[in-house]
Amino acid sequence: MKLGRDRWDIATIVSIAQGDTEVIQWGDDSWCKRIEQCHQFLLDQWKGDEVVYGVTTGYGDSCDVGVSASLVEQLPINLMRFHGCGMGAILPPGHALAVVAVQMASLSQGHSGVRLAVLQRMMDLLQHNIAPVIPEEGSVGASGDLTPLSYVAAVLMGEREVWYEGQRRPTKDAYNELGWEPLTLYPKETLALMNGTGMMTALACLAHHRASYLLELATRLTSLAVVAMQGNREHFHPGLFARKPHPGIEQVAHWLYQDLDGYQRERALRLQDRYSLRCVPHILGVLGDALRWFKETIETELNSISDNPILDPEQEAVYHGGHFYGGHIAFVMDSLKQAIANVADLLDRQLATLVDPKMNHGLPANLSAAPSEEQAIHHGLKALQIGASAWTAEALKHTMPASVFSRSTESHNQDKVSMGTIAARDCLRVLQLTEQVAAAHLIAVRQGVSLRQQTGQVQLPPEQAGLTSFYRELETAIPLVAEDRALELDLRNLVDSIQQQTWELYSHG
Repeated sequence: MKLGRDRWDIATIVSIAQGDTEVIQWGDDSWCKRIEQCHQFLLDQWKGDEVVYGVTTGYGDSCDVGVSASLVEQLPINLMRFHGCGMGAILPPGHALAVVAVQMASLSQGHSGVRLAVLQRMMDLLQHNIAPVIPEEGSVGASGDLTPLSYVAAVLMGEREVWYEGQRRPTKDAYNELGWEPLTLYPKETLALMNGTGMMTALACLAHHRASYLLELATRLTSLAVVAMQGNREHFHPGLFARKPHPGIEQVAHWLYQDLDGYQRERALRLQDRYSLRCVPHILGVLGDALRWFKETIETELNSISDNPILDPEQEAVYHGGHFYGGHIAFVMDSLKQAIANVADLLDRQLATLVDPKMNHGLPANLSAAPSEEQAIHHGLKALQIGASAWTAEALKHTMPASVFSRSTESHNQDKVSMGTIAARDCLRVLQLTEQVAAAHLIAVRQGVSLRQQTGQVQLPPEQAGLTSFYRELETAIPLVAEDRALELDLRNLVDSIQQQTWELYSHG
């Protein structure tokens, strides 16, 4: 994508987070001219004794405090420094690069007053995979992600720390090795870097990407659960879903019906399967439709100018407003984490049914594959089901919306805030927990289908079918649990595979 010309999308941000920083190209001459004109307009306002927030005034509740000409150039440095109070876990380097890219998307539109040199240094960070070290905690989501984004501004100035060549190092050391000079940020530039929704929007892009894959994985897992439970393919018949045409429901039902084409079972055990199988299109379809709706909202924010004030050189206007408010991202993340947690709950219910001999239609208790003479001393997936239940419970606990917990801050100037970054972090946590449940489910369906096949009770679709191909990969990746053994390493490897989107599924083929 080319700065100043192309529209940003979620896929671009994900590519940057994954290390493909060549997806961004420098803008053309007309774009460069627009950036410099906006910066010159800002200088003219400053030199012309106009009142511009954050340039000739203090910040936040101090917006009525004038700053003398002799102190204006120190003001942006102090803004970066006093916001260096982030806490909590450190963002992974890829996530931090995504933050840089999202904030660059806003600044590159030419209404923030930053110089080309600032955008060039941000581009340099991306192209050299130099990620600011950014603590996760400290933003209320308005006035933007001030504290996390101060770590981006600090790195441009040569301060704090970066991830460089796989190590956490002082920024000045990395600059010295590269022969780079720290930037001296001009009035408004630090404010423009910090006063936006860059962190929450970056995390929202990454969450959307992971949730899209999780939707497909949960569908494929359900197909295998149907096989393991000798379930009914006709619950997903196209004729049924033509009568309730939510696009997400229809898509999931189509995937399931397609997966199970050619699947055969020994006998029909129930006229109607339990809800955790029969109603899967209705459950996962909510997530499918939500992802479509939320993509538009996230990408609208991604292509918006999110700092304050906004400059319009053509109209010779300075607009003071609140575009840093992350309400849309907060709503999307609060809503998405609920849909994702429902996936965890669904998979947990399927897993609980698979291991329970009262409901699993003749499978061994806890899906134990131990020889009959040793059944008493081996426990199959008993503890795995407990773990999945624990992860599900924690995911469900995190569904409380963050956006309703607005706190008045900064002398009641920021008296109504979005909590968008907390909502985004919660969403990523719910994703992590749900991916762990999915990893446990992978072990369970691999075990359950294998046990059915040993007794000849089910037949998978033909070998070239997507479902059977996927199952063969699971057989290779997950040894059958015959004797009791620790499953932690299996789980961690499976979670890594999920997050790396290793398996070809439906649209991810």
